[in-house]
Amino acid sequence: MANNTFGIDLGTSNIKIYSRNDDSIMVEKNMIAIENKSNIFAYGNSAFEMYEKAPVNIHISYPLCNGVIADIKNMETLVRFFLEDLMKGSIRPADYLIAVPTDVTEVEKRAFYDLIKDANVKARKIMVVEKAVADGLGMDIDVKNSQGVLVVNVGYDTTEISILSLGGIVLSRLIKVGGLKFDEAIRNAVRKEYSLIIGGKTAENVKMGLRDLEAEGKGKGAIVYGRDIVTGLPVEREIPTVLVDECLEEHFNTIIDNVKVILERTPPELAADIYRHGVYLTGGASQVNHLAEKLGKGTGLKINTSENPVESVAIGLSKIIKDDNYKTVAYAIEGMSK
Repeated sequence: MANNTFGIDLGTSNIKIYSRNDDSIMVEKNMIAIENKSNIFAYGNSAFEMYEKAPVNIHISYPLCNGVIADIKNMETLVRFFLEDLMKGSIRPADYLIAVPTDVTEVEKRAFYDLIKDANVKARKIMVVEKAVADGLGMDIDVKNSQGVLVVNVGYDTTEISILSLGGIVLSRLIKVGGLKFDEAIRNAVRKEYSLIIGGKTAENVKMGLRDLEAEGKGKGAIVYGRDIVTGLPVEREIPTVLVDECLEEHFNTIIDNVKVILERTPPELAADIYRHGVYLTGGASQVNHLAEKLGKGTGLKINTSENPVESVAIGLSKIIKDDNYKTVAYAIEGMSK
């Protein structure tokens, strides 16, 4: 592929763009802040800083929902801005490789293609890669051989469970459980037990800080700040880690049950490969404390965790761009190839 090539992984929470020019991956929050319904006020990480703190006239949103594009106009704007940043202000003709979820409709897949085509980024050639295949490559799995591989990507809004073999996807299932559901469970548990309302960012910080807290010692809990429902005043509380673990259990079990459903439908030869290699766990929300060990216990399989769970799809896209051996896993959407 040409030197000016980009690999794009649109996540609900983060957008990851691999640039062939400087062989780097940019990770930014997939958020946009619009002032007075028309002016772009901020985007990316700076929009996330304002999230849950902005006045009424500034609307902050994620253009993606449940792994698919919900707001195509704002998503086009975001992609164009991020690419302008990567190309130092002037957009030049480039080739694009975009990762798409497997278990979505053809219309939703085509929306990813149209997004790049219509974003005014001088796209010469647009190719599509199944997200799970890019994930596999990003975790150093040779996806083109005939071994069966089970990849579980736990994202912000969704979890994608896929069986890969021979560079393609044998089975795939997209479920609406991810980091956002984990955060909501923490918020609901804190509200119920402590009559305390906390924000989404606070819940996320508690979720991501659990492992460190447990490592420090059993007596420590997570310190949170929020609004007391009874008095209406801001307060500080210490939340025991046990409470957080318990409220996440239900969502972990949903993921485990769906992994089992996929395993039950897997052809026996591929099931034998999966038994030997185990499960490959990736995605930003896969880092949540105890998820890997619960998944291991629930399925009886070895769990291989990704070194770069947030960037694994983008790393896979970079391999496809750089290595001719993997070019065949990328394809153009029918009737739209240039």
